[in-house]
Amino acid sequence: MRIPKGRVTVLAKEIIEELLRREQIDLKISREEAVALIEGLLLEELMVEDRLNAEVREILKQYDSEIEKGRLDYRRLFEMTKHKLIKERNIIL
Repeated sequence: MRIPKGRVTVLAKEIIEELLRREQIDLKISREEAVALIEGLLLEELMVEDRLNAEVREILKQYDSEIEKGRLDYRRLFEMTKHKLIKERNIIL
């Protein structure tokens, strides 16, 4: 995740406050509940790349012996695999 988790709460509060200021939303729940919902959504989106990276690492474990022998470049293989999954799944990072 490229944004520190502590910043996510601040961003969620800023989003809610700005939407309220512009009168683009009318809350039917408390501001705290709205902030918590936005925070959860932001964290979920920000964790997509972390989960993808973990999945790529798992996929590449099957090539550990080849990588250790120097026959394959781990970083290059990681990036190629990641880009392939991004394209296949239409992931936006």
